[in-house]
Amino acid sequence: MENFRFYVPTDIRFGKDQLDALHDSVAQFGNNVLFIYGGGSIKKSGLYDQVLAQLAGLNVTELSGVEPNPRIESVREAVKLSHENNIDVILAVGGGSVIDAAKVAAAGAKYEGDAWDLVKDASKVGEALPLVDILTLSATGTEMNRNAVITNFDTNEKLGTTGWNLIPAVSFLNPENTFTVSKWQTAAGSADIMSHLFEQYFDRAEGTDIQDFVAEGILKTVIKNAPIAMQDPTNYDARANLMWASSLALNGLTGKGKKNGWTVHPIEHELSAYYDITHGAGLAALTPRWMEFALDATTVDKFAQYGENVWGIKNDDKMKTAKEAILATHDFFASLDIPMTLQGLGIEEDTKFAEMAAEAVRIDALDKNAYAKMTPADVEALYRATSEEFSIDL
Repeated sequence: MENFRFYVPTDIRFGKDQLDALHDSVAQFGNNVLFIYGGGSIKKSGLYDQVLAQLAGLNVTELSGVEPNPRIESVREAVKLSHENNIDVILAVGGGSVIDAAKVAAAGAKYEGDAWDLVKDASKVGEALPLVDILTLSATGTEMNRNAVITNFDTNEKLGTTGWNLIPAVSFLNPENTFTVSKWQTAAGSADIMSHLFEQYFDRAEGTDIQDFVAEGILKTVIKNAPIAMQDPTNYDARANLMWASSLALNGLTGKGKKNGWTVHPIEHELSAYYDITHGAGLAALTPRWMEFALDATTVDKFAQYGENVWGIKNDDKMKTAKEAILATHDFFASLDIPMTLQGLGIEEDTKFAEMAAEAVRIDALDKNAYAKMTPADVEALYRATSEEFSIDL
């Protein structure tokens, strides 16, 4: 196990009837509040009115319309409003996109340059306004970590940044707020949770039993509860388990002490940056092909462990167990009605694949620090493999 720092000071308010604490949770930081949210879903659900009622007596400035794959333009607007209204605290209500935009805006409000600088270079992330959030989608884990991902479509870049001051101060996690999430977003969000776990689980650090066994348990939780939530959207226990899985999958619990960088996320970020697809769906389509690429004599034990402990697959031949686990992963995502080819996601094969592959390798050093090292040619081949129906030789 590698050395690590684990610091997650977020005050989690989990469950029903927690909003009575919202006013004090926000007001402890000041009277001037920037209230950031996405589309009209929180108004249709009634959450918007509940939030405003709790914020009575505070000076509230609103910013709506934060997009999926949040744009740098929304961040810049939030920074502008923060300066104009002497904002003391940001309240983000929504899914990962809204909270990610709010995080970078919180840092941008304390930064003299353009907020995109903070995305391009995380070392520039310093002070930040305090952030409170109300989560409405189980997926990214941003409600309990220091990370954010922002897209710049002018440059076809989707990049992650990080900073200790970006960790939310308070996160309200009420599973009821996810009852109205569509089947599509439930499926994509579940795939995102699982991908976060895969990125940390498949790693060459030794002696990480605690991280791996926790990850396996969270994976089994998602596999059990995602189909239930899709069939019965108001099943509280299913939604609660997915929501807590989202937080625990990426708050550092399963990733600290590991040594390798992430692979599938940066490869998918290129797809999102060029084609604006749903992030979790892109991850689902890419993951089985990446697993097949990564499987070899040096990784078969880990893939077999995954097959045995998560899927209950056991053969005398570890390679067979590993391949069956990869197929099970593909089939699970497909069972959630996620298109498992790029064409199914609306992406036709074109010459951009080579450019995208080169950027993915360059940005995240996939040829140096990945679990299974990848060259630009390897990543381009992965895109092309994901353009075809999946099959694996058992």
